[in-house]
Amino acid sequence: MKSNWYLLVAAAMTIGLVGCQPAEAPADSTEATATTGAMNESASATTMEEPMMDKDIVITAMDAPQFTTLVSLIQEAGLVDTLKGEGPFTVLAPNNDAFAKIPEADIEALKADKEKLKAVLTAHVISGSAMAADVVKMTEVTPLNGNFPVKVEGDKVMIGNATVVATDIKATNGVIHEIDTVLMP
Repeated sequence: MKSNWYLLVAAAMTIGLVGCQPAEAPADSTEATATTGAMNESASATTMEEPMMDKDIVITAMDAPQFTTLVSLIQEAGLVDTLKGEGPFTVLAPNNDAFAKIPEADIEALKADKEKLKAVLTAHVISGSAMAADVVKMTEVTPLNGNFPVKVEGDKVMIGNATVVATDIKATNGVIHEIDTVLMP
C-alpha cells in the first residue's frame, strides 16, 4: 500500500513541476485559517478560505512548503501531468513530516521502483472532489489504489492510520487535505 501511494503522489507532483520553475511560495498561497465547522463540528482542522483560482493541485502543492517531499516524489514518478488533469481530484497529501517517518532507505527503494512509487502515490488520490464536510460523513475512502477507513473521534479525523491536519485546500481541479502519515496500499 505504501508503495502505491508514493507513486501516485510522486506522479502528481511531477506533473506540476514539469514546465514550471521552482518559486518562492507566495505568502497567501498556503496560509490557512483554523476552523471547526469545516469538519461538521466533529473535528477541527485548518482550512483554506479562498480557492486557488488559477492553480491546479500540483501548483498549489508546489507553493506549500509542507509538501516539498510529496512534490518531489510526484515528479519522480511521472505523475505531474495526471494531477494537472481536469479532475476533479481529492488528494490526501502527506506532509514532509509524514515522509520523514519513513526510513530513507525505503524512500530510495521507492524512487528506484517507479511502479511501486506510483502505487503508493495513487493511494492518496480520490477521483472527485470531497470537502472535509463530506469526508467526515464517510466510513471509508477509496482512492485510485487502496481503501482506507475514516474514523472521527471528537476533533480528530483519521483516514487509515493518518490524522488529517489541514483541510479544504482548494485548487482549480480539486481539493487537498493534509495528512500526517503516508498511506500504504
